[in-house]
Amino acid sequence: MTDDVMRFFATWLFTHEAADEEIKAAIRRGMSGGPEGMSGGPDAFVDGLAAMVEEEKEKLKADLAARARGEEVASEESADPALDEIRFEVAELRGRLDTMESLLETILRKVGG
Repeated sequence: MTDDVMRFFATWLFTHEAADEEIKAAIRRGMSGGPEGMSGGPDAFVDGLAAMVEEEKEKLKADLAARARGEEVASEESADPALDEIRFEVAELRGRLDTMESLLETILRKVGG
């Protein structure tokens, strides 16, 4: 029984070590290939994606370290005008719904009392 459990954990650890090494290799290949390297086939895409995820992970680590030191971390401003337009429209709809809710409450008070 104990041997089976130990063998399971050893296999689990070995699998994760191998996967970690493969991901690290993909990150290195993706970083050396640059953005245009993602168009070189399925492996190049995975390598480029791994490099992009690694870059985002490093930003996250830096933000978390800064917050742990008590520093303010500026949130990234949206660079997508379409997303900004959608946010504006949602805010407008929210305002209109609040106005409608207030009017309905006023009507209910007048009708009920």
